[in-house]
Amino acid sequence: MSTPIYLDYAAATPLDERVFAVMQPYLAEKFYNPSAAYTAAREVRRDLDTARHELAVCIGGKRDEVILTAGATESVNLAFRGLLEPGDHVVIGATEHDAVRGIAGEYDVTFAASDNKGTITPSAVLTAISDKTKLVSITAADSELGTIQPLVKIAAVIADVRRDRVKRGVKTPLYFHSDASQAAGVIDLHVARLGVDLLTLNAAKCYGPKQVGLLWVASHLSLKPFIPGGGQERGLRSGTENVAGAVGFARALQIAIRNRHTDSEQIRGLRDTLQKALTTALPELVVNGSQKKRLPGHLNVSVKGLDAERVVFRLDSQGVQVATGAACAANKGTRSNVLIAIGVSDSMADGSLRFSLGRQTTAVDIEQASTLIVEAIRHEASL
Repeated sequence: MSTPIYLDYAAATPLDERVFAVMQPYLAEKFYNPSAAYTAAREVRRDLDTARHELAVCIGGKRDEVILTAGATESVNLAFRGLLEPGDHVVIGATEHDAVRGIAGEYDVTFAASDNKGTITPSAVLTAISDKTKLVSITAADSELGTIQPLVKIAAVIADVRRDRVKRGVKTPLYFHSDASQAAGVIDLHVARLGVDLLTLNAAKCYGPKQVGLLWVASHLSLKPFIPGGGQERGLRSGTENVAGAVGFARALQIAIRNRHTDSEQIRGLRDTLQKALTTALPELVVNGSQKKRLPGHLNVSVKGLDAERVVFRLDSQGVQVATGAACAANKGTRSNVLIAIGVSDSMADGSLRFSLGRQTTAVDIEQASTLIVEAIRHEASL
């Protein structure tokens, strides 16, 4: 098999050729620092402002509400550190990515419980909130199961809590953040309709460049500076702006949103074909998470007692690239927090595989991959 079959789009997406094309000038002849005073640099500044405006339009925000960052992890850290003081209470979903779990662990954190499908229900969030809670952070869709969270309903619960606090004279503010990295270009991320105060996005998850992200911050919020220096990004995140990255991110997000329905339909069909092939050939295989409220490209499965890492290595040697879970966790060799949160046993969690499909996945890919995946699981299960 000459070209590998890539089934790990949740970890990283390839850079779209159209995105690369609009980035190239800023890596060459338009190399100027946008803070400089001469004409060429001012033109680059205008291009940066245009990209910021385009990103804002994609999510229903305003240009000045978009803070450009070096990726989702930085955006999440800016949201938490910009709003919170040591000892503040935060609520996060039990299925959050390590980017959120890591920074949340520096504060007084309560986990909103997940059901056995990976859903963080509004009632679970409400149960976790106390009068001391200052920030709630719930992912739009988790990276392992692909479960889409009911953000609009959670936002309604948070709004009710705010009104109740006002009535009772509780002065602690309550903010709502969502890491929507996996959901960009897949679900509606219009910030007003979602009801969030802060939103994180990552270019690398929507066929844009790596090390580029954004934090949308509602205009009524004021954050503390995260990286002091030259005062870029409203003084929150200093450093010469990555104009090529911003322009590429804007184009990637525009393409993803424009093609959202057609791409999702195609990818979902291929995912369902893969799922049917695996469940038919392997009756012992269990599909994890919701099969209704999930991202179109995600399929997470478990086989009890299977050494999933060995399956990954075997498939890699045969030209099929898959994962055991989130790339960050897999790199550390740790058991999936997400699967533990939904009540999956240790032996089932250790035997879990994540397949995530994308734009470039084909029917031929799925036909070939499903055969090799079944063979690999059967081989390892027999050892």
